[in-house]
Amino acid sequence: MNMRCLFAISLLLLASPSVFAAQEDSAMLSLTSAAFAAGQPIPKKYTCEGRDLSPPLTWSGVPAGAKSLALIVDDPDAPDPKAPQRVWVHWVLYNIPPATTSLGEAASGGNIPSGAAEGTNDWSRSGYGGPCPPIGRHRYFFKLYALDNVLPGGAPLTKSALEAAMHGHIVAQAELIGTYQKGG
Repeated sequence: MNMRCLFAISLLLLASPSVFAAQEDSAMLSLTSAAFAAGQPIPKKYTCEGRDLSPPLTWSGVPAGAKSLALIVDDPDAPDPKAPQRVWVHWVLYNIPPATTSLGEAASGGNIPSGAAEGTNDWSRSGYGGPCPPIGRHRYFFKLYALDNVLPGGAPLTKSALEAAMHGHIVAQAELIGTYQKGG
């Protein structure tokens, strides 16, 4: 590479700090749960075999420019992890105020932050529906998104409608995976 190319790249890097700031923000957002560690089993009380409560979630590193947060919880192993056929949606939550840093246990169904909205899951109802795998050990993906906008109100969104509305507005994201197998 010649000196002229190096100089041009240096100027580009200096002129475009926002591109790199977005990457830094994305790397900073993290999501955890006091109920289970990443990659570990989700306790029974948060499943259809227990009390079916939404688990406590905590996050940090929300970018300064975020206007709202969204959470999607889904299972890509349905119905059988050995032959998955679809992704089953357990929870859709959006317009979470960006100053929010956690959701307590049993947040779904009335204990969500003011201004937030629960979308429609694959049981055709709003709110959290816990793990309830028909066969085998499934993975449950808790995906948190920081957005540069607040989504319009109206009818509860499905996962696909939320993803469409978030397109081009995600400034950072984090993921936490838990597992569950019935009767264990």
